[in-house]
Amino acid sequence: MGHTRPFSESVKERAQNDPDFRSAMLAEAAECFLNGEPDVAKGLLRSYVNATIGFQELGKVVDKNPKSLMRMLGAEGNPRAQNLSALIASLQKHEGVHLEVRPVG
Repeated sequence: MGHTRPFSESVKERAQNDPDFRSAMLAEAAECFLNGEPDVAKGLLRSYVNATIGFQELGKVVDKNPKSLMRMLGAEGNPRAQNLSALIASLQKHEGVHLEVRPVG
């Protein structure tokens, strides 16, 4: 059997090399929040942060303790709407994208 690597390393490598993949991660996270899947959304945001800006730098950007941000996006985290909004806005700015909500069907 061949050597395998952790999934998180694969995500990080792809995110570093594929801006469309990074944008899709953010868009999917936002969509999951809007569709009542906060746990999936938090996991996607956590993966995005780990693969890109990192929690230390994000903490500086949003003026929050990095450990608080990690807890907020953890399995037991329950972020306030204000914190989540600031987080997503900062990540959009970092990525250089603007997410829009549009009705479907």
